[in-house]
Amino acid sequence: MIPKKRIPAHPGEILLEEFLNPMAMTQTQLAKDMGVPIQRINTLISGKRGITPETAILLSNILKTSPEFWMNLQAGHDLAIAEQKMAHA
Repeated sequence: MIPKKRIPAHPGEILLEEFLNPMAMTQTQLAKDMGVPIQRINTLISGKRGITPETAILLSNILKTSPEFWMNLQAGHDLAIAEQKMAHA
């Protein structure tokens, strides 16, 4: 059975698959460029941390995107999870 609503990819997965891997950039290099601890990037990529407005701005500066791009990815992911939880409550 195919689920009716698929949960969108976590922003950390998008960061890794659509940005870091194609750019051959390591998590360590991104953290250094952003001026944040490596753990912040690692927990984001592993899906244990979400995108905050500050992280969205830092990512947009390094990756030449908009902060809204990252915030929209996070919002879409969070909404889908909330809808799924409410549907199963």
